[in-house]
Amino acid sequence: MKPAAFSYERPHSVAEAVAILSSAPGAKILAGGQTLGPMLNLRLAQPAALVDITRIPELVRVEEESGALTIGACITHAAIEDNHIPDATNGFLPSVARGIAYRAVRTRGTVGGSLAHADPAADWLTSLAALGAHLLITGPGGERSVAVADFMRGAFDTDLAADEVVEGVKIPKLSAAARCGFHKICRKTGEFADAMGAFVHDPERGVTRFVSGATNGRPIVLEGAQPFLDDAHGAGDMPSSEAFDVAAAMLCLKEAGLENDVYELKIHAVALKRALEDAQAR
Repeated sequence: MKPAAFSYERPHSVAEAVAILSSAPGAKILAGGQTLGPMLNLRLAQPAALVDITRIPELVRVEEESGALTIGACITHAAIEDNHIPDATNGFLPSVARGIAYRAVRTRGTVGGSLAHADPAADWLTSLAALGAHLLITGPGGERSVAVADFMRGAFDTDLAADEVVEGVKIPKLSAAARCGFHKICRKTGEFADAMGAFVHDPERGVTRFVSGATNGRPIVLEGAQPFLDDAHGAGDMPSSEAFDVAAAMLCLKEAGLENDVYELKIHAVALKRALEDAQAR
């Protein structure tokens, strides 16, 4: 099939893109197009206009501050994988990028597009939520910031208004002692994950965070390690996978809203444990 007819706009600034979105109800933003393209061809999406944001300089910027790294929304997965941008995460984000779909997808797909699409099985939603990253959003009312963990309201449903643009992602810099892990359970490489786990431990910043992704909705953020570990875990110490209690993790996930299905609870708990093991291996 071919897409339904639409008009095409290519703004040269974020402000111009916002103005077009405000004046064209039903318009869709085009970035990498790895999801939108097939949806157009299948006519699952029939926008009145496409707003191509790939040539906007602000959306491919990289800014380093003392405690954070800001990357533009149109930075591709491949650019992160290939270390074409500074890494503030001790190798964590390049390793996550390496596991997204296939190389052809990573070459075109963008960080902002993945987050805005809000597929529960998207790697960036889970990994960036674990890092405590924030989205930078621009609309008619100006700029605002929202935590990645709070951005997604449900499957394919976000806090982004129809006339707003995801401008970038602000990622806290990890200390040298920080360790991160990520694991997803898929039937085969490149497929959407059935379960996903991320773990970040940064003792200098007092952060120990588990995130369970590929749920039926938003990622489940579980602060601290104690719910899964025995009392031997000391404050500031790197948790051990041997002390990780899968049954306790299942209970925490259930209380956090994951469906009361033993299989679902178990594979998500195991994904969390393997994310912790990945952090240990680093």
